Amino acid sequence: MYFTLSDLVIDITQNAVESGASVVELEIRETDKEFRFILKDNGRGMNKHELEWAIDPFASDGNKHPHRKVGLGIPFLIQTALQSGGGYDLHSEKGTGTTVTAWFDLALMDTPPVGDISGMLRTVLLFAGPEEIGIRRFRRHGEGELSYKTSKSELREALGNLEDATSLILLDRYLKSVEEDEKREE
Repeated sequence: MYFTLSDLVIDITQNAVESGASVVELEIRETDKEFRFILKDNGRGMNKHELEWAIDPFASDGNKHPHRKVGLGIPFLIQTALQSGGGYDLHSEKGTGTTVTAWFDLALMDTPPVGDISGMLRTVLLFAGPEEIGIRRFRRHGEGELSYKTSKSELREALGNLEDATSLILLDRYLKSVEEDEKREE
């Protein structure tokens, strides 16, 4: 099980990045009652047999991590979603990519806390590999609403090298500021 839902999103996004994807799109939706994410990539994708293999907690192809006998990312996602009164949906097509959707009931005691969204987004945007990582974020709590989108290329254009210390500080400040801006519209 994951400590926070943000940790889970990071792990599943890392899988997309490691799939050879050149484009990864992450959408995060949050209300008072539900946390949902949709992750799409254009990586190598999986056929039906490989998708069943990815869901099995006691199976691993040994390619991604040669010394591991099991892969737990997707199985932990499924377990967390179901134990949290939510659900999941996985679609994959060999050579085209994968879409992972998961949702969690925030009112249930068994649901992990959401965690640090701005820190999660920063981590995701800094993953090496994909030419583009796009982020869409929606949040509605009570009367407050938040909606924004950003991308790795847009941030790179504004900040330069995202691995530079100054750029990292500015990226962190930017993500925290948009997460705090409750009435922001796209």
